[in-house]
Amino acid sequence: MNSSTPSFSPVLGRVLATVSVGFVVTQLDVTIVNIALPRIGADLHANVAGLQWVVDAYTLAFAVLMLSAGALGDRFGARRMYACGIVLFALASLACGLALDAPMLIAARAVQGIGAAAMLPNSLALLNQSFGHEPKLRARAVGLWTASGAISIAAGPVAGGLLIAAFGWRSIFLVNLPICAAGLLATLLWVPRAQTAQRGASAAARGNTDAQPRGIDLGGQCLAIVALTAFVAAVIEWRPLGLAHPLVASGFALALLAAGAFVFVEARVARPMLPLSLFGTRTFSAAVLFGICVNLTYYGMVFVLSLYLQRVRGYTPLQAGLAFLPLTGGFLISNVASGWVIGRFGVRVPMILGAITAGLGYGLLHLVDAGTPLIGLLLPFLLIPSGMGLAVPAMTTAVLASTEARRAGTASAVLNTARQAGGAVGVAAFGALAGGAAATQIVQGMQAATAISVGLLGLGLVLACFVHPEPHAAATSARGASAASQ
Repeated sequence: MNSSTPSFSPVLGRVLATVSVGFVVTQLDVTIVNIALPRIGADLHANVAGLQWVVDAYTLAFAVLMLSAGALGDRFGARRMYACGIVLFALASLACGLALDAPMLIAARAVQGIGAAAMLPNSLALLNQSFGHEPKLRARAVGLWTASGAISIAAGPVAGGLLIAAFGWRSIFLVNLPICAAGLLATLLWVPRAQTAQRGASAAARGNTDAQPRGIDLGGQCLAIVALTAFVAAVIEWRPLGLAHPLVASGFALALLAAGAFVFVEARVARPMLPLSLFGTRTFSAAVLFGICVNLTYYGMVFVLSLYLQRVRGYTPLQAGLAFLPLTGGFLISNVASGWVIGRFGVRVPMILGAITAGLGYGLLHLVDAGTPLIGLLLPFLLIPSGMGLAVPAMTTAVLASTEARRAGTASAVLNTARQAGGAVGVAAFGALAGGAAATQIVQGMQAATAISVGLLGLGLVLACFVHPEPHAAATSARGASAASQ
């Protein structure tokens, strides 16, 4: 018998392509909007705080609803929830493209985030349903699915620049309509209905209560929304209003109280949305915190760099988008290298090397000012994504390897939620630092943000040292496959 990984059949290949559509559009909309922010601000008369909300309304809704959306998929069917997410995402994208003012755009972006939250965990569940019969094939499918998202998030600024140059800023949202239409049609035609009743009966017969549909942790969900939204709002308004302003101070206080209540509730409910027991493993805790550091720095810096390139250097959206090309190239190269490094050295080494490489990139970016030639941006624009592309697959593998296979889906969802939340905080914090209208304020804010990024990547380096190496490639493949178990 041939023990090599089998090839995809046409049926399975179509399923993989279909569920990857959802992952691509959800990740693309995290970064594609950044390149359009100056145009959106000028057209809709939005200040920097308003532009931060354009980005964070999407990321916040995406982050805080992802775990509950996965639970709804367990209860009502991943195929149905995935299709509903595509429809909602498309309608919200249309509303974004037709927005008449900043509040309308921000509200539509939040609805986009709800659709993204419905798509992402359920696309992975559909992948598991279709490839679960063959673990090796499933591991390969999960790898390709992950790569599609990584490439799309890196390509966002470039795609945004091209679209804005050709059709205006509204096109970055309207382009989602044909993509979502194709994804919905493919879902209805190519993704089979899961036999949920049969699986549930089989699980019950085995006494496996974890396989039964999960309920919604309504209390935990509401507290998570309040805590993260209040914190991000306070950070965004901190710069224009001041730390002592009652709204800012009360926002931080509310966030702290809601976060404490969230931990209290999650420790006591029967089926928490965030199982705190996962954090009892040192590797899991270190890897999740590492992921927060990585996303906070990258999302925040892409936001600031978009302002720097267009408001300080005077680039058009197309020129700014093309300036981001090295980011895309760095991700592509390092993602390919990461698999080999993980297989040879385990997960700790690429996480350490990735943190050092990205930290060096942020350090070089700290030296950039208004007069720095474009060539001076090339090396940091290559180092930052190269470090991330090396570290993130290893970080994900470390999270999955630190949990039991039956909880791998939950662990993966917790990691993705934490990373999206970190990205939202990064945009709020770094945007506040670079929130001035003058070019000197933006440059000073960018330099402060890069200094913070170096410090956070240094923290990430320390956290990586606490991660178990997990040296065996076979274990990596098996754990990678188990990411699709929820």
